[in-house]
Amino acid sequence: MTARTKLGIGTSHFLASGVAALLLGACATAIPEADPVVAETPTVTEAVDTAPAISAPSFSADGIAALEAQMASYVTDGRVYGIHTRLVQRGDVISDVQIGLRGLEAQAPITDDTIYRIYSMSKPVTGVAMMMLYEEGKFELDDPVTKFVPEFEGLKVLDGINEDGSANVVEMDRPPTMRELMSHTSGFAYGLTGVDPANAAFRDQKILESPALQTFIDKVSDVPLLFQPGEAWFYSVGMDIQGHIIEKITGQTFGEYLQSRLFDPLGMVDTGFYVPDEKYDRLSEVYGFDPESGALVPVPFPGVMFRKETVSFESGGGGLVSTMDDYGRFIQMLVNQGELDGVRILKPETLELMRTNVLRDDQFLSSMGINQGDIYPGLGMGLTIGTFEDPSVVPSQIPAGSYFWSGAASTWFWIDPVNELYFIGMVQIFESGNPGAPLELRETSSAAVYSALSAE
Repeated sequence: MTARTKLGIGTSHFLASGVAALLLGACATAIPEADPVVAETPTVTEAVDTAPAISAPSFSADGIAALEAQMASYVTDGRVYGIHTRLVQRGDVISDVQIGLRGLEAQAPITDDTIYRIYSMSKPVTGVAMMMLYEEGKFELDDPVTKFVPEFEGLKVLDGINEDGSANVVEMDRPPTMRELMSHTSGFAYGLTGVDPANAAFRDQKILESPALQTFIDKVSDVPLLFQPGEAWFYSVGMDIQGHIIEKITGQTFGEYLQSRLFDPLGMVDTGFYVPDEKYDRLSEVYGFDPESGALVPVPFPGVMFRKETVSFESGGGGLVSTMDDYGRFIQMLVNQGELDGVRILKPETLELMRTNVLRDDQFLSSMGINQGDIYPGLGMGLTIGTFEDPSVVPSQIPAGSYFWSGAASTWFWIDPVNELYFIGMVQIFESGNPGAPLELRETSSAAVYSALSAE
């Protein structure tokens, strides 16, 4: 098997499923209902060797062949229409699997330049952008968020629900800190899950569909926090708020700052908040499950189109599109301790700070937040990024010290500093409502990767 073959998700499922449900729900309320387009299983493109084999002593050839066969089986078994995965160790591409289609109608295959909606994989990008300003002394992690967002000075905290269903609120003990904002411990809601008044307000007011970041901030300022800052973990709008803070600090729009300070220096030529017309034929379709038939169908709503006119505000929490090559350059910069091709983005000690768990022993990542739903002991939370603290509890073969994140359309990655490797997977499917077995993309890929490792 060559290094390039044209052929997570349980621990990441809690991050993806809620976002997908909200996106589909929000889009569905924005336009009249449309009949789903049921598509046939695509023809699988044949394997084409385009590069010489790259052999790394840490991996067995048979193990890599097994990994690639498992990734390809997602398409050949009809579970997804297209997939692109990449395994890199010490800067060498060990495996690059591309199989299936990015567009059913055009029968266009997955290619190196296919553009994907990376949704919450935008969060680590926002975190890096924020920490660049931290290195410049523009903020401290213990600074109150209100230093940059005075609109939050009057925030209340949810303290139960009255008999009439209204929110009972109390005063904040103190404002959330920047550290809490970057680790989902600030108390802000999101609207992806939860029947409480705070999360309901996000959905009812369509806060994530705000036309501009300032409008978004104004709306959030009227929603109570779920808990006193620092008391718990809840997947939140913290990274979107960071985009606004970056604008306040720099005087640039969030997108302008990312372009000039991160995307251009790293050579990320296809990453942004929308897809330009001249590149639009490279954007993969995104799929969901028809609630009546269970069929995997293209999602037709404007909210997933990522055209300039369909994008609301520049969302640091889930608004970016990217390619495998672009996101790979971003991840390789993290692997290289903040530097790529002679360009330094962050200092090594800053990256160490980002991937250090900040949660207390009684705080856990969970599917419903505040230790509700599926709880994930063994995982931690750094600054905008998840961490592996105790793989034996997860369970996972990904070693302690590794860090990860994922996106609503089932994209995923992890970085393993112990074995000097990273893995990225690009798929475009909202798994919420999947009538079959969970895809478990991260579990399957990580098990195959570490099975392929051999003693040097």
